[in-house]
Amino acid sequence: MWHKFSAYPFGKFLFSQFVQYKAPYFKTVNAMVEELRPNYARLKIKKRRAVENHIGTVHVIAICNLLEMAMGACAEASIPKHLRWIPKGMSVDYTAKAGSDITGIAQIDPEQWRPGDLDVVITALDDKGVVVLKGVIKLWISEKK
Repeated sequence: MWHKFSAYPFGKFLFSQFVQYKAPYFKTVNAMVEELRPNYARLKIKKRRAVENHIGTVHVIAICNLLEMAMGACAEASIPKHLRWIPKGMSVDYTAKAGSDITGIAQIDPEQWRPGDLDVVITALDDKGVVVLKGVIKLWISEKK
């Protein structure tokens, strides 16, 4: 579906809106899917008042929401047809202030696609490429019934 949408003007925007329609909570950060391929997703949020904290930087929970959306898009684009996934936990480290637009990246080692725990590596970067948050989202992978 990503390939169909992204080939057209406004396609990335429409695809991003579709994802946020399917999972409405993600609309709170209004992320844009910039790149999506098996085992990799890159999304971006704009620094705007709705995602800022009391010191004027992008709130860490908004960044976590961005990264969870990136993980979900990445998982859906990657998972073998006979498997299913559900998030099991998230562990993050805040490494720098997030004072600009934020890019969120989710990456999966393709060798991990088997039943059991799967770690999705997540990274958030500011406009200068500084890592502002890094971590792992743990998924539970099981066979479809």
